Parts: sequence; structure tokens; C-alpha cells
Amino acid sequence: MMHVDAPLSIELPAGPAAFRDAGWDDILPYYNELATLPIEAAASVMEPWLNAWSRLDATVSEAATIASIAYTANTADAAAEAANLRFSMEILPKVEEQGVRLAKRLIEVGWSRPDLETTIRRFRTDIEIFREANVARFSQLEELSASYQKITGGLSVNWNGVAKTIPQLQPYLKSANRTEREQAFRLGAEAYMEKRDELASLFDDMYQLRCAVATEAGFPDYQRYCFATKHRFDYTPEDTARFHESVKSTVTPALARLMEHRRQSLGVNTLRPWDVTVDLNAEVPLKPFDNVETFIDRAKNIFQRVDPELGAQFRIMADEQLLDLESRPAKAPGGYCTDLSFRGRPFIFMNAVGVPDDVQVLVHEAGHCFHDFATYALPFVWQRSTGHEAAELASMSMELLAMPYLVAPDGYYTPEQARVAWLEHFEDVLGSLVHIASVDAFQAWMYSDPAGSDRDARDAKWLEIRNEFEVGVDWTGLDRERVGRWYRQLHIFELPFYYIEYGLAQLGALQVLRNAVSNASDAVAAYKRFLALGGTRPLPELYAAAGAKLVFDASTMAELVAFVEERIALLRAGADAPFRGIVPA
Repeated sequence: MMHVDAPLSIELPAGPAAFRDAGWDDILPYYNELATLPIEAAASVMEPWLNAWSRLDATVSEAATIASIAYTANTADAAAEAANLRFSMEILPKVEEQGVRLAKRLIEVGWSRPDLETTIRRFRTDIEIFREANVARFSQLEELSASYQKITGGLSVNWNGVAKTIPQLQPYLKSANRTEREQAFRLGAEAYMEKRDELASLFDDMYQLRCAVATEAGFPDYQRYCFATKHRFDYTPEDTARFHESVKSTVTPALARLMEHRRQSLGVNTLRPWDVTVDLNAEVPLKPFDNVETFIDRAKNIFQRVDPELGAQFRIMADEQLLDLESRPAKAPGGYCTDLSFRGRPFIFMNAVGVPDDVQVLVHEAGHCFHDFATYALPFVWQRSTGHEAAELASMSMELLAMPYLVAPDGYYTPEQARVAWLEHFEDVLGSLVHIASVDAFQAWMYSDPAGSDRDARDAKWLEIRNEFEVGVDWTGLDRERVGRWYRQLHIFELPFYYIEYGLAQLGALQVLRNAVSNASDAVAAYKRFLALGGTRPLPELYAAAGAKLVFDASTMAELVAFVEERIALLRAGADAPFRGIVPA
């Protein structure tokens, strides 16, 4: 390698606006310059080179993110759709290709430093699994994902003569009127099943492309490929299978106990799926806020009480209009936090309709935001990427750390309403673990069994798996509606195998809450130390920094399930003890 006598001088665009209308031919020259500049294994050369690469990636990433936000905000906007597809299909897959090209240069030079060891391990894996033939397949998959967003974002139902989006049915699922709940449930499920054939065809194409990607990269199946591409260095598919069995042996029985309590409380002979979300202890459904302004203002108070620094960060987001929270027609379903990496800001997108789940979603996404704020201090964009297991630990821990502060006047609820909301949340913790395990088990089967290519076999297997994991609810005569549940799980379509992370993170978050019950200030301090590490440490070390560990075994899982059931029993008894030690007396 030749010796570099002069400092690197690289002209980069001023910001993402420069790439707003760019095509790949406008962006490629910047990567070509980085790929051809002479470099050597010296900090004085490599650090400026890495800084330039990092800044370029951040610039392109933010331009693409802006386009994605605009499209998910209005899936009926043809211009926004075109811009999003240009980035997702034409530009981003080629950015990944250039990333492998530049990573090879870094590896060949042989330069590193301690805080880059995890990043370089990821780079090595990316180099090993990259195949040029897959670039076009990734572009096709992005186009199919956009089609899924368009189909589901356009769904609406006729509710007593008024058009409602699917998220806007949520308040009716909490109605004290059982007939009204059933109507809302059936309408929401049927909206997806009316599109079943279209969605199944879409998934057929996705499935074939994903299997081809895995085969091209030399993997026996797509699950193994995903473990590599997601940099899952610290656990295996066999560990996730153990997780599934541990959930079945510990969480499923606990959920059955919850469902039996619910059946008795409601005074019904059998519990139906439209009975599982109604609040048992509220005379009327909880309505935490009437408008988005109130929703945001109370969230500011809650995060300020959890930690003043975190509260200040959320106020920045509100002040800079980095929150798109309300549900509206043509808006893509779901919620997310995304990263505007050039300017160093996160952004929250969701579909709020004034139900307690909205509070949980906002607090969850805010946890991701706090993670982003903490990692912006790290010098390179790749160090800020933690992997989803750590990212979800940040968000799910914040859900639990914020729970004690939901009470008025600063929060959303009276003390009695808060008790109802807390009960719902703890019940959701157990319900979500069962759902997570079944979704992951479904995908593991689908991509390892040739029958996964058959749409009818997929639907049948979904019913089989749900019957194993989800007990205590009577689905008689509702197979069609039950099948519809997997078609509305956007992760299966858009982010395959991104789901087990929620389960690992939920169990980690319960450990964080258990620590907070013992010493709240120490638990929050550990949480913030974990956030600041970004992706600079292996996953077990990140969890340890937060005061938790990865859980796959039934024994540890049973301890945490017992902790949740204890909280539920205390709340049913009307006690505030579940959070004593967190909130000052």
C-alpha cells in the first residue's frame, strides 16, 4: 500500500436535500472517490476516511428516510410513492453493495481500534454473505413491501355509515357492549381477508425471492441467512426453538390463567376473541387523551419524571415537529421510530386514536428515540446501530420505567384508571410473549419446510401453531378471522425474522423493572449507560450494562412470569405496591 503524504480531501454534499431528487448515477461518484482514494493503516488516514464514509452514508440514509416518511404518511400520494421506490429499489440496495466494497478496503488495510471491533465483525459477515446477484432481488423485495403498505394503508370499513381505518376500530374493541366489540372485531378481520388472495400472491413472490437470496448466498434456508445478515452472533436458530418451547411451558399456562380470570369477570360461558381487550375494571373504556396536543404534552411530563435528560430530548422532538401521531385515511398502519442520521434526530410515526395502547406505543417508540439521542455522540454511523435485540430492550424497558408516572395530574389517568391501564399492560406482556413466539415459530417453519411456498399450507400451519401457543380463548367458527391475523403482521411481509427480538427484549425489560423496584435511580442510570454504548459491544455485554441477560431457558423465564403475575395480583387487590420504590412517597 502506498504511503499517503497528504490529508484526505473529500467533497461531500452539504446535506440530504442535495439527494432529494437524485438517482444512483448522482450518488455513485462519491462512493467511487472513497473506493479509490489511497489509504493506509494509520489513524491519521483511516479516521478521516471513515468519517467521510460515515457522513456519506448518513446523508443518503436521511434522504431515503425522508422519502419513506412522506410515503407512509400518505400512501395515496403517487409522487411520494415514486420517491420512496426510487430510494428503496434503486439507491439503497446499491448503497449496501458499496458498503461491502468499502468494508473490504478497511479489512484489507488491517486497521482497527477497540471501539470498532464489533463493527468490523459485522463488516466481515456482510462481505462473506454478499452476492451481486442478490442486489436486484433486494430491489424487487422493496417494491413488494411498498405494495403491502399500499394495500394495507388503503383498508377501511363502513362503521354505521362512516368510513373508518382499521386502527380507528380500536376504541370499539374496548366497548362495554359485547355486540359492538364483536362487530368491530369482525369488520377489522374481514378487511384483511377480503384482500387475502392479493396478499397471498404478494407473499408468494416475496417467499420465492427470499429463498433465492439464501440459496445464492450459500445458506440451507432463509432463516440461517437472516441470522447472518442480522448479525446474530450470540444465539442460534436452536436457541430460538428453545425460546418457543420455554414460552409454551411457562407463559402459555400463565396466559390461560389470565383468560380464565377474564372469563369469570365478564360472566360469559366462553371467552371470545372480542372479549380479550375490554377493560375489566373500568365502567367506561379508558380514554387517555382527546387530541394529539394533549397526548404530546402529557408525554413530556412523564419522560421528565423518568429522567430530566430524557424529558428534554422528547421536548426537542415535539418542538421540531418530529412526531406524526394521529390516524388518518391512506396513512400506513402501525408505528415506528426512524433515524434522521445526518441531523442527529429521531422521528416517531404512529396511528393514535385515543386508546391506552397509543400511550404504550408512544412510550415504546420514545425509548428508541432516547437510544438514538444517546448514540449520536459516537463518531461513526455503524457504531450507532445496535441490532434489534438491543434496540427493543431500549424501547420495552422505557415502557415499564414510565408506567408509574402515567397518573394525573402529569399523566393520562386517575389513580384508579392507572391501575386498570397497568393491569392491561402486564397482561399484554404475557400475551405478547405468546404472540412473539408463535410468529417466530411460524416463520421458522415457513422458511425451512417446502410447504411454506403454499398459501393454503401457510394458513393451516398458522392455525396449528396458534392453537399450541394461544389458549383460553374460544375461536370456534372463526378460523378465517384467525388466519387474518398473520396477514396483518407487517413484520412477516416487510421485516422477516424481525420479531424474536421483541421477546428477548421483553424479558430483558422485566429484569430492568425488577431492578427499578429495588432501586429506581440505579436502574435508570444503568439504562442510560446501556443506551450510550450503541453497538460498540457484543449483545450479552449490552444487556449486562442495562442490568439484564438474554433469556431462552424455561427456568429464568418462569421467574419473570412469576414476577409479572405477582404485579397483577397486587394490582387486582388495589395496591400500589407494584411500583413502590420507583415513585417517591
